[in-house]
Amino acid sequence: MRYMKIDHIAIAVNDVEESAKTYQEALGINNVEFETVETEGVKVAIIHLENGRIELMQPTNENSPIKKFLEKKGQGLHHMALETDNIDGEVSRMENCGIQFLGKIRPGSAGTKVTFIHPKSLDGVLAELCSHPK
Repeated sequence: MRYMKIDHIAIAVNDVEESAKTYQEALGINNVEFETVETEGVKVAIIHLENGRIELMQPTNENSPIKKFLEKKGQGLHHMALETDNIDGEVSRMENCGIQFLGKIRPGSAGTKVTFIHPKSLDGVLAELCSHPK
């Protein structure tokens, strides 16, 4: 039997630096990594926890999906990410089950490969499939 695990929870924020300080203080975390992901139009703050990560995301341009999300819904939970070691195989398997995706597999933060599952396929929840480099 194959298992996926939750990789991270992504939260859309207006100011990633300020939000990272708040999360650091609230969670007692010392180290936060910052990265800009040009392909997604976001700057992320990655907060490592014992059993996963929190990614705070701030839009870097007007075309960023996070910019549109913030305008429509405000700050808050954006998506959950599920890790797999075979993203191509999982996409094929899921498509055969009727799951719909938002675009193709593409580069994500920290060298990952990612794709997003359409929210209507998972009862209104946006989910990301991600595969870390080996």
